[in-house]
Amino acid sequence: MKQDQLGHVDPTLHLAVLPEETLSWLAPHPGGRYIDGTLGGAGHTELLLERSAPDGQVLGIDADPEALERARLRLPQAISSGRLKLRFGNFAEMEKDATSIDFAPVDGILLDLGLSSDQLASRERGFSFAFDAPLDMRFDPTQGETAYDLINGLSEADLADLLYHYGEERRSRAIARRITQVRERSPIRRTGELATLVASVVHGHPGGIHPATRTFQALRIAVNDELVHLEEVLPQAIRLLATGGRLAVISFHSLEDRIVKQTFLREQRGCICPPELPSCVCGRLPRLRILTRHPVIAGDEELARNPRSRSAKLRVAERL
Repeated sequence: MKQDQLGHVDPTLHLAVLPEETLSWLAPHPGGRYIDGTLGGAGHTELLLERSAPDGQVLGIDADPEALERARLRLPQAISSGRLKLRFGNFAEMEKDATSIDFAPVDGILLDLGLSSDQLASRERGFSFAFDAPLDMRFDPTQGETAYDLINGLSEADLADLLYHYGEERRSRAIARRITQVRERSPIRRTGELATLVASVVHGHPGGIHPATRTFQALRIAVNDELVHLEEVLPQAIRLLATGGRLAVISFHSLEDRIVKQTFLREQRGCICPPELPSCVCGRLPRLRILTRHPVIAGDEELARNPRSRSAKLRVAERL
């Protein structure tokens, strides 16, 4: 997506993932208050507004200013009526954003992690190797290090660790070695250059993912501190929920899903005392009840309509 000279933003290309399943578990109702911590194309937000009509409210948060502009284009009446409130920023500050406008406690919170189709389709943002673009990858293009900074600034060892831990890339050391060799001659500036370089080290298979997929994932996660922010927002979301309120999280790779799963299990268990102690001394009580024993995944119909949903996993828990 891109703005024209007048600052207009194209309508969204993004399709909400697992929309019916997510709304079924969140069970929005009239008069309820909900937070969409990852506004994106505002598809989930629109459904939350529809199903909490006539007086339910939604707080939409996004670190990408273009996502906020698309929501303004898509849902002007909800904004003018006060039912939709928008905040620019990372969801890691969700508690501060909500309490600053007296938007707590809430009845439901949604986090739809990862990239939106709009960000992938943006030729200028550098998220995809499908387009040759500057190595940026920031959700908020106004601040922070870019993928260019990491690729050209990290040591070979640190770059290899980043690719391995965030991208689960088994050829991380070979890729990092090749990158450092190339950047000694000239900085690596463009997505096309990086993708070609990685493909010279990681040989793909017919029908498989592009050889640079894991490298691009790792860089995007690192640039935006995605796993750190996920760890930060989950306790805030739990505190913001009213009793009986629900937290729904859609993840797209194992690193995110592991954090969500472990947090839900820990908060359902409560006590964190060592198992050898005869009785609990920590006094920590359970705060969540897990509603989805196994993650919810997309059905055949959605997969045909929206291939991006193939890796989506939905987990839902309820505040005790």
